[in-house]
Order: sequence, then C-alpha cells, then structure tokens
Amino acid sequence: MLRTTTLQSVVALALLWPMQAAFAAPLATEPALEAATQGRSSYDGVVEAVRHTVIAAQVPGAVVELAVKVGDQVKAGQLLMRIDARTADQSAAAVDAQVQAARAQLDVATRDYERQKQLFAKKYISQAALDRAEAEVRATRAQANAQAAQAGAARTQTGLHVVRAPYAGIVAEVPVALGDMAMPGRPLLTMYDPALLRVTASVPQSALSGQAAGAATPEGVRVELPGQVGAHATPTRVQVLPTVDPATHTVQVRAELPVSAGVRPGMFARLWLPGAASAGEGARITVPLRAIVRRAEMTGLYVLAADGKPQLRQVRLGRAEGERVEVLSGVAAGENVVTEPQAAASAR
Repeated sequence: MLRTTTLQSVVALALLWPMQAAFAAPLATEPALEAATQGRSSYDGVVEAVRHTVIAAQVPGAVVELAVKVGDQVKAGQLLMRIDARTADQSAAAVDAQVQAARAQLDVATRDYERQKQLFAKKYISQAALDRAEAEVRATRAQANAQAAQAGAARTQTGLHVVRAPYAGIVAEVPVALGDMAMPGRPLLTMYDPALLRVTASVPQSALSGQAAGAATPEGVRVELPGQVGAHATPTRVQVLPTVDPATHTVQVRAELPVSAGVRPGMFARLWLPGAASAGEGARITVPLRAIVRRAEMTGLYVLAADGKPQLRQVRLGRAEGERVEVLSGVAAGENVVTEPQAAASAR
C-alpha cells in the first residue's frame, strides 16, 4: 500500500513539473544601450600637489632631533628637525667677542678725538693731527660695523640648523634618520599642502586647437577620481600650458581640485573636457552594473539567447558611471542582459 502511494506521488509531480515551469516568473532583463559621449572626451591624468616642497639642508652637521614622521600634519613654523649647531654656536660666540672688542676700540678712538678737538681749539695741535684723529674714529667705526655684520651672519648661520615648516601641510617623505649627516643640498624631508591639489593630463594638441593657452573657465570640465567617495568633481580653475611636447604633440592641462578628503598626490584621475570625442571612440555600450558576474578571474554577464535561455558571456569592462558600466567587448547594443545573475544561474 505504501509503495503504491509513493508511485502515485512521483507520477503527480512529473505531471505538474511542466505546468510549474510554464508559470515560472520570467528573468528580469534590460537591453544593452548605446550611450553617446555627450560631447565630452576623457584623458587619463594624475593628481599633483600645487605646493610641493623638498626641504634640503643649507649647512653641514649631524641630525640630532627628528620631530616629525611620514604622514604627520604640521603647522606653519612648526619644528621639523635639528642639526648639530655646536660649531656654529662657538663661531657666533667668537664673532660676538670681536664685536665687543671693536666697540671698545671705537669708544677709545671717539674719546681721543674729542680731546684732540679741544686741543685744536686752543691752538695746541695742528689741523693735520686733528684730521688723523678723525680718520682713526672713522676707521674704527667701520671696523666695528663690519664685525657687527659678521656677527649677524653667524647668528643667521646658527638659525639654519633648525628646520621649520614653511607652511601648513603633510609630511610625505623623510629620507634621513637620526644621526645621519646633513650636507648642503641634501634633501631632509618632503611635504605638500593637501588644500591645493590639481589633476594634470596630457591632451593631444588637435583636441585643443580652439583653446588658447592660459587660464580657462571650468565650465563643462569635469574630474573623475575612480574608487573615491564623490568620484566626480568640478575643478575650481583650469589652466592650459603654453608649450607643446615635441615628442608626443600633447599639451598639459591642469585642473585645480576643490578641497576633498581622501585625495592624495599620485592618485589616478580622469579629466573630462567638452568637445568632440577622442579619435576612434564612437558610441559606448553600457549595461546595468548589477548584471555583472565576477567569478575568480572571469568577468561576465548573462545574455538571453534566441531560445530564451540565459547564456554566460565573458566581457571586458570600461569605466562605470552611476548605476551603469561600459562594456568594451562581449555584448552588442540591443541584446537583453539579465539583471539577476543568481536567478539566471538557477534557470540554466
């Protein structure tokens, strides 16, 4: 009796299966669209710091103090490092002593000149003797001024052993360590201002045939920072350099960025300029971003075949904009793309 009931259940399920398949919900699809470039062309660029400084040593000496490290944010005038200044301090002390000696000699010469003037008024000495006393005062005064100037130079030399930040910024590199020997011209650290960043891109001169060199209006210019929050930004200022690279026949275009967190020099960026599309670019094929399937090293999507069954195709992707992504190869315009990859995998 039990075996008869089980056989009847199997037969009933076999009869109901075609009906369930017939009433199964169809796969959600969207056609691959042919998107125009909207009168824009894009060029690869890089983020640069407008204010980027390599601080080098001006005097020799050992590094005796490092007050910052890579990544520190510093203020203008903040102490960065110290170089051994004992020799410079001793030289400055010696020059200060010479200044005091010169001033003492000037004081003696001045008093002697005053006495010579009194004697000349009483006709006790000649005009020549008075002139010699006056010349002695002038020579002594000049010597004292020279010693004072030398003392100022020595104090300036001593101040060069203390390295301070020229402006507020971020320390990008510190190529020296505590105890290293600093020599004139040797880089001590590198810093940049995070509030002044720009994107620099090389643009073919043919694309800028109607654009004069100099500052340009940022209208229609857009900067894209892939992988960043708020990846699209409008530059505050655009500059076209007046020179052309003779090897590549390109012109550098600089777009200054508004202040944005997370943007650092050296990052990849894309500069969008108004005008005709780049040579050979043409129309672009875009599909919904949620339709993309990634399995290990394979990137693909499901496309409905002529018989209505989903087929997995490998594709090569381009840039993403919002909810859609560009497909460089693998899909033609108008083909229906399954937007629910999991459902397509179950229906195969």
